[in-house]
Amino acid sequence: MATAHFEFHDDLALFLAPEHRAGRFLHSCARAASLKNAIESLGVPHTEAGAVIVNGTPATLQRTVREGDDVVVLPAQPRAAAADARFLADAHLGGLARFLRMLGYDTLHDQALADREICRKAREEQRIVLTRDRELLKHREIAHGCYVRALKTEAQLREVVLRYRLGESAAPFTRCLHCNLPLAAADKASIAERVPPRILELHDRFTACAGCGRIYWRGTHYERMRAVLSSVLG
Repeated sequence: MATAHFEFHDDLALFLAPEHRAGRFLHSCARAASLKNAIESLGVPHTEAGAVIVNGTPATLQRTVREGDDVVVLPAQPRAAAADARFLADAHLGGLARFLRMLGYDTLHDQALADREICRKAREEQRIVLTRDRELLKHREIAHGCYVRALKTEAQLREVVLRYRLGESAAPFTRCLHCNLPLAAADKASIAERVPPRILELHDRFTACAGCGRIYWRGTHYERMRAVLSSVLG
């Protein structure tokens, strides 16, 4: 066993046992345990840990915990996701998945996916996993993930937008909200029989999904959603 002092800053305390939330505390780790092992054994998923300082020096999560170490763990900091970033929202975050698709991000959501499938897809497709299941984020196959703290959908969206600075690369209303495929411009004449006549009279611009066949236009729902996204993106 190796006994070390640990201190977790800011909102990382929510993952800790109540007796560890007040500040610095002693914790005994298994022999040859890595910082990742130790941090996760205390309840904090590795995806939520940012900088780790050991004895005043930055350290990686692979470093072995040694007797007498003084470990300070800071929360993950916001970072800009790539323009082609891909997400995977777990079974309980369907509303968030829909909003991310609305922003133009490839977001997988399937309520039937088991944890092992989520881990496999996260690894093979390099997806950022979004979940409220802290144990899921501890899997080593998940390199990038976010524990979503908010309970309401719009607050969840705001949280993810801030965490990954999505406002810098968002392309709203370019992806199907239902099947996640990119939308393409549709000629008005080609979709005339698939939308109500009144809609054809009021609108000239349409987009269509090649996967599910849904047609989109800029009606009142579009305006409401644009207002929501504007409030989130700023």
